[in-house]
Amino acid sequence: MARNVEIKARVGDFEALTQKAAMIADGRPIEIFQDDTFFNCPNGRLKLRAFSPAEGQLIFYVRPDQEGPKECSYIIAPTSTPDTLRDLLSQAYGQAGRVRKHRTLYLAGRTRIHLDRVEGLGHFMELEVVLSDDEPLENGEAEARDLMKKLGIAPGQLIEGAYVDMLFK
Repeated sequence: MARNVEIKARVGDFEALTQKAAMIADGRPIEIFQDDTFFNCPNGRLKLRAFSPAEGQLIFYVRPDQEGPKECSYIIAPTSTPDTLRDLLSQAYGQAGRVRKHRTLYLAGRTRIHLDRVEGLGHFMELEVVLSDDEPLENGEAEARDLMKKLGIAPGQLIEGAYVDMLFK
């Protein structure tokens, strides 16, 4: 499975963070609308991410629910029929929740900087430092911490878990 190091943080001044991310990024941002449906899954998280009626991704991932940088292992399979796949998986496993968001994606080297406006929750930032197969976790953690400093993210802003968990709290 592919791996990355992730952090998720609540954002107060979204515009200021957007400006900082733009200065760090390698290029222009990509605007993405995502509709994530989570399914009951006993050994990780299974979600269907729909971008449009004709484009989506089925994503399985395993990640501890803890603050700070954490390792995430994942597998992604593209789909051209996300609505049908949502219906199928809902019937087979049951839905655990649904999250809709507008994501602004910046790329900074091997790191994806996500600035998220999450329906019903507010503004957040995620970092995903992509790791190579044999790379030590510590390398990604150090890179994530360095980017947190550059973006002005304080440790007290970090959150654990997934957006779907926050919707039910």
